[in-house]
Amino acid sequence: MTVNVIGAGLAGVEAARILSAYGINVRLFEMRPKTMTPAHQTGRFAELVCSNSLRSDDPLVAVGLLKEEMRAFDSLVMAAADVAKVPAGSSLAVDRDLFSAYIEDVIHRDPRITVVNEEVTSINLEEVTIVAAGPLASDALFNDLKRLFNHEHLHFFDAIAPIIDVQSIDMDVCYLKSRYDKGEAAYINCPMDKEDYERFYDALVSARTAAEKDFEVNVFEGCMPFEVMAKRGHDTLRYGPMKPVGLEQEGKSRPYAVVQLRQDDAKASMYNIVGFQTHLAWDEQKRIIKMIPGLNRAEILRYGVMHRNTYIDSPSIINATFQTKAYPNVFVAGQISGVEGYVESAASGLNAGIQAARYVKGLPLVPFPESSMMGAMAAYVSTANASFVPMNANFGLMPELQDRLHKKTRKEAHGKRSRLAISDYKDVIGWT
Repeated sequence: MTVNVIGAGLAGVEAARILSAYGINVRLFEMRPKTMTPAHQTGRFAELVCSNSLRSDDPLVAVGLLKEEMRAFDSLVMAAADVAKVPAGSSLAVDRDLFSAYIEDVIHRDPRITVVNEEVTSINLEEVTIVAAGPLASDALFNDLKRLFNHEHLHFFDAIAPIIDVQSIDMDVCYLKSRYDKGEAAYINCPMDKEDYERFYDALVSARTAAEKDFEVNVFEGCMPFEVMAKRGHDTLRYGPMKPVGLEQEGKSRPYAVVQLRQDDAKASMYNIVGFQTHLAWDEQKRIIKMIPGLNRAEILRYGVMHRNTYIDSPSIINATFQTKAYPNVFVAGQISGVEGYVESAASGLNAGIQAARYVKGLPLVPFPESSMMGAMAAYVSTANASFVPMNANFGLMPELQDRLHKKTRKEAHGKRSRLAISDYKDVIGWT
């Protein structure tokens, strides 16, 4: 039997790789580059549309623990990230092109995976299919999903940060440092005094956006445009992406605010502005960015944009194995399923791939234990919730521990419990 996987994004390639590992043939559909989306720049597999960061690699952080769980199942996305890694302190950031190239090479060399560069406009309910079309699924496909599951369009708005040519950054003004000196000095920091910040803030909150839309009502908190964030309060940016704490230079007083830039490619020729996702008009972006100390001559290689992300009402549609309740042959994974974030999307594809493989082989589906981060995420997207919204990995999704513990000790306990649960789970499903 052949399983269809719709979408060669992070969830889709992970699902395809898992199915192949189970000896199952896969048709991997990807509409790009024939049919592009409003946010993608290329036709590459697993293109990282927003940031190049997969966030923290620390297992005491929820997404770091999730990465550890994925590596236990030989995750393709984690392998690609390790190969394409660029300096980012305690975070895992990658060269986007190397990351996608590694994944494409693995997929194209796999004899069980056939890549089909066509847009899928409807689901064949007679065939086993994993819908991993991502939050930028085509209108035709999402309309078919609406028809199948009889529910309204759900969406939120997501934003992308600008990328700067490193040669245009004034390093006489800026300096290299990671917050609290964690890891190598990987970030370029642009310090602001109070007067710099006041001018910058006043210009930002009055700047013109690319379109007159009320994004603030329906914007994902984890990828909020920085101009929207600024309007929530004068010092909101100083306690968010421009927080100066831990970025002091030796022998100097703490800056009033700091703008950080993170390496975006292996050659260190491009840097993205951390936390500066934006929907400002391009001329306004240029004006505002050049007000940042050290960026007065900045050459912007890619401007920030905003795009709509679509997701289904997962609790009413899927169960904890990402299988749809109404159509057993159909599984849903990735951001369209209600998880949020690169790593979370890939993890859901890994989970769905395992479940679909067992389904094809006539084996019972086995949800991941909720005491693991993958299981906790699956439980969240499949449990009734009156105000369901996409969610990043976080320890609050996991079952409470029996003992009341200090914060760090509590995270260590979650990690220990997760490792035991994952080990037991691998035994149950016969993973080798």
